[in-house]
Amino acid sequence: MFTGIVTDIGTIARVESRGDTRVVIDTAYDTATVDLGASIACSGVCLTVVDKGPGWFAVDVSGETISRTATDQWIAGRPLNLERAMKLGDELGGHIVTGHVDGVATSMSVDTVGDSIRIVFAIAPALAPFLATKGSITVDGVSLTVNEVDDRDDTTHFAVNVIPHTQVATTIGAIRQGQSVNIEIDVLARYLQRMEYYRGR
Repeated sequence: MFTGIVTDIGTIARVESRGDTRVVIDTAYDTATVDLGASIACSGVCLTVVDKGPGWFAVDVSGETISRTATDQWIAGRPLNLERAMKLGDELGGHIVTGHVDGVATSMSVDTVGDSIRIVFAIAPALAPFLATKGSITVDGVSLTVNEVDDRDDTTHFAVNVIPHTQVATTIGAIRQGQSVNIEIDVLARYLQRMEYYRGR
């Protein structure tokens, strides 16, 4: 379980093709405190630490995960938003995040608004019922507030505002038009939608 509050920007050092894809990630974390088998969210994807050394850790990424996450995410040199799993008693500064990607969105526009940036994303209609103005969403592992939702015939657009701190503490500030990102909908919205489905049967 995570909060969507990024605590390090790691960098993919190398990618090794095996049965699955092994990804070695450089990090500022003190890896002596990271156990093998621990979960770390990597740009919103919950992955298991399978190897580690000073300043780096490795994860295995399945073909299924690669097929369901952002384009070109698993390449050497790619920066990743990192978050270690919550511990009991930790402050829940963002919202409840599972690290399970629900879909991929595409940035349609990136505009400066004061010191912040406003990013509009396009998302598949299947995820539209889980988006609400002033609700929470996770973009590449970052907890953000949905500022606007615009439902269209074949897609839904939603907008977020990224403050200066988030721009420098995560990879969100470097997003460009046309870039794909990992999306996790609010887990509470997922359960509410499921409950509504059964109530209507």
